[in-house]
Amino acid sequence: MRKRLLSTAIAVAAVGALLTPATAQADAARPHGVSVLGHGSRAGTAVVSGLNEPGTKLRVDGARTRSAHTLQVDYQVQETGYWCGPAATRIALSARIAPPGQGALAAQLGTTEAGTDHISQVTGVLNANLGTGWYETKEMPNDPPTQAQKDLLWNDVVLDIDNNYPLVTNIVAPPGNQPPGYPSDQTIYHYFTVIGYDDANRTVLIADPASFGGNQIYWLSFDQLATLIPPKGYAA
Repeated sequence: MRKRLLSTAIAVAAVGALLTPATAQADAARPHGVSVLGHGSRAGTAVVSGLNEPGTKLRVDGARTRSAHTLQVDYQVQETGYWCGPAATRIALSARIAPPGQGALAAQLGTTEAGTDHISQVTGVLNANLGTGWYETKEMPNDPPTQAQKDLLWNDVVLDIDNNYPLVTNIVAPPGNQPPGYPSDQTIYHYFTVIGYDDANRTVLIADPASFGGNQIYWLSFDQLATLIPPKGYAA
């Protein structure tokens, strides 16, 4: 896995963040509560931006409407350039338990400076910490994905979120197909967490531990998510 680049500047989201960078940096050690639907749920909508310090904490509140469902989680910016797997795993666990720290999860996952090798490692650690067999590894080898793979992914998103289980996804984001703020001249190998969906807009809520371009929590189109996962996979 490519090490993610730590941002050297605080970026203000283009679509109205709920926290200003100045406030975020002043209170970096204190978790904030953030409402995820204050700016809607269209693809590209920023919920939180500007929290660039490694380890910065944030409580993301859950919400339920006729079409949308998001989970309450404890978000953290990843503490090292290669701990996106542990950080994404920690976010997912936080929906159900008080999770271990990123360092402890890195040890459980076998994460090295080269990253976390495979999504199956995440699946095993999620189940071990929760004492459950809920999570399974779902491979998406086809790029672009087949319609059957996309249908399964959407069904998994809805089923898991409705049962209070965030998904952890292993993505490959090349130039021209990237979430907001990613380095546009690099292919990024990364893990992030899906913590909600909106069926009306066909979007998913992403908790992204990398903080690329100062983007932490944002809405992404489901179709783009489906193109980012191949040829990797996800835990659901």
